[in-house]
Amino acid sequence: MAARAAAPIETTAELARLIEKSIGRKPGDAHPATRSFQALRIAVNDEFGQLVEGLFASERLLTDGGRLAVVTFHSLEDRIVKRFFDPEKGAPTQSRHLPQVVAETPRWIDVAKAVKPGDAETSRNPRARSAILRSARRSSAPSRPVSLENLGVPRFRGAA
Repeated sequence: MAARAAAPIETTAELARLIEKSIGRKPGDAHPATRSFQALRIAVNDEFGQLVEGLFASERLLTDGGRLAVVTFHSLEDRIVKRFFDPEKGAPTQSRHLPQVVAETPRWIDVAKAVKPGDAETSRNPRARSAILRSARRSSAPSRPVSLENLGVPRFRGAA
């Protein structure tokens, strides 16, 4: 805040320096501003909202037996995709004292385990190190309306 009071922050380099000064930096670690810029990009581009819209659009468009494959690049995206394919993973646990709710017919079947790049792939393409591939096959169940509920989509301050 003191830096902004003195003068407006006009460049990304200035912002990166301020973040590094505030957070500190250990030798060999990634620049501390990396995550801040990632968070800004995600919020400004509504990347989680776009991901959710795309997932539900694929559910509407794919017919019985169609396969969807999604590559994610960080844990927040991966959690959303994982819970989209298997909504029970994100659902709140039920009390054993209440009547059990009947689960809906799954919309995705043959949900594959997450696939991560091997050493050979990461040596050829270092940016692949954080990639995770998930896939599933569409069932004949009717598609759902778009909903963020139970998908683990982070909420940003000021966002609806």
